[in-house]
Amino acid sequence: MEKKLETEGTESRGVDFAGQLLFPFRRYYLMQEANGHNVWREEIVRRTIPAAQIAIIVCDMWDKHWSRGASERVEAMAPRMNAVLKAARAQGIRIIHAPSDTMSYYAETLARRHLRAAPYISPPTEGERTAPPLPIDDSDGGSDTGETEEKRVWTRQHPELEIDNTVDGISDNGQEIYNYLQQHGIRQVLMMGVHTNMCILNRSFGIKQLVKWGVNVALVRDLTDAMYNPARAPYVDHDTGTQLVVGYIEKFWCPTVTSDVILEK
Repeated sequence: MEKKLETEGTESRGVDFAGQLLFPFRRYYLMQEANGHNVWREEIVRRTIPAAQIAIIVCDMWDKHWSRGASERVEAMAPRMNAVLKAARAQGIRIIHAPSDTMSYYAETLARRHLRAAPYISPPTEGERTAPPLPIDDSDGGSDTGETEEKRVWTRQHPELEIDNTVDGISDNGQEIYNYLQQHGIRQVLMMGVHTNMCILNRSFGIKQLVKWGVNVALVRDLTDAMYNPARAPYVDHDTGTQLVVGYIEKFWCPTVTSDVILEK
């Protein structure tokens, strides 16, 4: 039986809430009940964080994908994501656009220069971290619309996602992004975009690397999507496959939040 525990982080006590956001971070922990059964417990930790100390990384929201199904879901997600980014920007949250393999498109932009100009800061020694295999079989590339040839068809970030060159940054390089986070005193990173079981976890700026560097990161679980084909194990519908990966991240890598925290601020 799943148990739920709600706790309040020390950062949410005795603070001025002006310019801050209250996040309910969700994670799952394995515990043993009094009767000796192992169970996963949902835990919600509420923390308030100054907007100026928060950054959003938008991962691989490309203009086109080799999988039609993936492209369709990015197309459907983009309008709400853009609304969230606009609201975040207005509150002073920093936005880092990370459409991998498209840096040549943005080479001369001010937003790209913002990341390149951040002074080098040596990351800490990486912490040891192991995790079991993913709960879905993505060995076929994960397309649910029949494509099997994986190829680079993207050229830029999805055009629905606005980039404000005066304040945003652009990079697909983990070291550059780490430099920028440290330069601006970022204490909390929010990761959104695609794909949850691939780039979100494994890019040089992805969740695994940030966790190993000791960076506080959380996945925005309603603004992500997995590369998963329901014809593969565990033979569930696509959305369920995505939620299985979200749950895997909550158990073994980092907490998650939803985007309404930003939109309803």
